[in-house]
Amino acid sequence: MAMWKKAALVGLVWMVALAGAACGGDDDTGALAAGGDRLRIATTVAPITSIVANIVGDRADVEGIVPEGTNSHTFEPKPSVAELLSDADVVYINGLVLEEPTRELAEENLKDGAEIVELGTLTLPEDEYIYDFSFPKSEGKPNPHLWTDPTLARRYAEIVKDDMSKRDADNADYYAANYDKFSDLIDELDAAMRESFATIPNRELLTYHDAYAYFAKTYDWKVIGAIQVSDFEDPTPAEVADLIDQVKAEGVPAIFGSEVFPSPVLEQIGREAGVKYVDELRDDDLPGEPGDVEHSWLGLMRFDYITMTEALGGEASALKGVELRNVAPDTAKYPQ
Repeated sequence: MAMWKKAALVGLVWMVALAGAACGGDDDTGALAAGGDRLRIATTVAPITSIVANIVGDRADVEGIVPEGTNSHTFEPKPSVAELLSDADVVYINGLVLEEPTRELAEENLKDGAEIVELGTLTLPEDEYIYDFSFPKSEGKPNPHLWTDPTLARRYAEIVKDDMSKRDADNADYYAANYDKFSDLIDELDAAMRESFATIPNRELLTYHDAYAYFAKTYDWKVIGAIQVSDFEDPTPAEVADLIDQVKAEGVPAIFGSEVFPSPVLEQIGREAGVKYVDELRDDDLPGEPGDVEHSWLGLMRFDYITMTEALGGEASALKGVELRNVAPDTAKYPQ
């Protein structure tokens, strides 16, 4: 009961502050949502926060929940997050069983009329879910990393556009225009990815964590393994030996680890297989710092796919030619 009262007070202070700002502001910061209050949006992982920010721009307030550099699969939100969730009009999460503690906390604290929108769950029908090394079907959790496939990230943006247009009809044209520009950006990135990937002799991935399954399907890559198994522990010595043999047999020049989660096991595999170990990939930790031009979903995609292309012997000039930018002002808050 005490948490509810505190959350209600925070929400009241927030609305009073916004109302005061609106009285003295001008129209170039965007019209207010129906009812006179800007919508408050909560998001989970940073790539989703960035995609949402590209669509809503400065017409709503966006705040992420999952700190960058955190394992989003196991992240337990602090009780203070309940305050943010209790004042949110909509909570955009990935779904596909990625952020269960956050979803459960949201369900317990949502105000009347607020909703949870699962972008990943709405993007794919169940028969297109991928189960793999890190996400075996026996565990019942499909691979949730749809945003590393730009063609699926476009669908995330479309869902946000449609949903926000219903919640904030006065700004529907603004959201639609931002979506069109974001879709064009994805077309540009997609073309650059395909051009760069065509120069890679052998498009095969061994990674720390299988965050690229949907990407691999769309862009004709082969994921030969992921060392992080479903319980997020290291593989057994026998599994490591099998991966070393597979890397040697496949003839890949590099294997990939995470910038956030260094992997001595992958380093060992690289050393014993005689291939380069690149420990720089990111799946939901954006490059740079909030406010930097590279700190965006586009910056993340461009960084990862340049890194993959060059490490595997390809030529990444097409990807490097993609200009880093957001299609709308990114005023979101990204927890660090």
